Amino acid sequence: MENLKIAFFCWESLYAERVGGLASAATNLAETLAQDHEVHFFTRGEGKDVEIDGVQYHYCRPSGEDIVRYCSDMSRKMIDRFHEFDAPSFDLLHFHDWHVVDALKRLQDRETLLTYHSTEYGRNGNTFSDSWPFTEISRIERYGASIAKHITAVSSTLRREAMGLYRIPEWKIDVIHNGIVPDLYQADVDPEAVKRDYGFDPDSSLILFVGRLAWQKGPDMLVDAAPTLLREHADGQFAFIGEGEMRRDLEARARSLPVRFLGRLSDADYVSLLNASDIVAIPSRNEPFGLVLLEAWSAGRSVVASDVGGLSENIEHGTDGVKVRPRPDSIARGLSRVAGSPEKALAMGREGLDKVKKEFLWTRVGERTEEIYRKIANRDTILC
Repeated sequence: MENLKIAFFCWESLYAERVGGLASAATNLAETLAQDHEVHFFTRGEGKDVEIDGVQYHYCRPSGEDIVRYCSDMSRKMIDRFHEFDAPSFDLLHFHDWHVVDALKRLQDRETLLTYHSTEYGRNGNTFSDSWPFTEISRIERYGASIAKHITAVSSTLRREAMGLYRIPEWKIDVIHNGIVPDLYQADVDPEAVKRDYGFDPDSSLILFVGRLAWQKGPDMLVDAAPTLLREHADGQFAFIGEGEMRRDLEARARSLPVRFLGRLSDADYVSLLNASDIVAIPSRNEPFGLVLLEAWSAGRSVVASDVGGLSENIEHGTDGVKVRPRPDSIARGLSRVAGSPEKALAMGREGLDKVKKEFLWTRVGERTEEIYRKIANRDTILC
């Protein structure tokens, strides 16, 4: 494909403001494309613009009384920065999630692609709400779908969800999975020493949860599954990495259990604990893709995950992971199955790592993204 000048719009990145998995997904895709194209990344941040791994990052500092006004102000400031670099003109503008739809609105006459990494419906645990900001964010997501030239989603499940929610025609939306850099999640550690450092029994199995302590991610179901698991495997223990509005309630519910809430960890500490863990639990109620799955597989860990969304699509049950219903009793049974067979757990972790290397490297994701860019360009040529 000929060299393109591409603009990314995303409210987070790995090198400035970082909130969740979107930062990793957008940043790594930008860096992959920058190997063959000129990529500018408009995002939040402080300080001077910087070039990292071929990507030119342009920062702004938004403000606002609430999340919707904040993102609207961010979009306006991104547009101001965009115009500084729009000569020669950008060939394609790639927008990530609802936060930047106001920017998309102002540039809708250009060649535009909107990627859904999730929906507000999904983030709300597959339920609708009449409360604000759910209604407003859902309206913004719908509007973004209506004005973007083309759309992608990170899983087939999310594609179907977005089509149903926002009446997106089938021809207008494709699937591009997320990718991973497996080496970043591999570390040669002494599991017993790492467990001891965090106050765990070094000789007992460690079950790891990573993510926001929020309804969508299901940490409450994992806590509720713990007593059932412990009746069969008394040496089990749980580590929760992440923050969220449910933390205080979860700590109260887990007070008598071998559970530790570690909050946010540095990348190095997270990778160390990931490689020291025995099972990674992903009990999500909704998971558009599930980057934690790829991170766990990259470290060769066995996975017990809800049979939903991208997790359901990507896990082959019993081969590279165990799929469970998003209910405490089913989660407990899945964990017990893996805990009772350490050899099988190791084998599933190896299968997961093999799948990562075959299907989820960023080079493959970059090639798929270029296919979509080409589709947009060809369709516009035909229409002309």
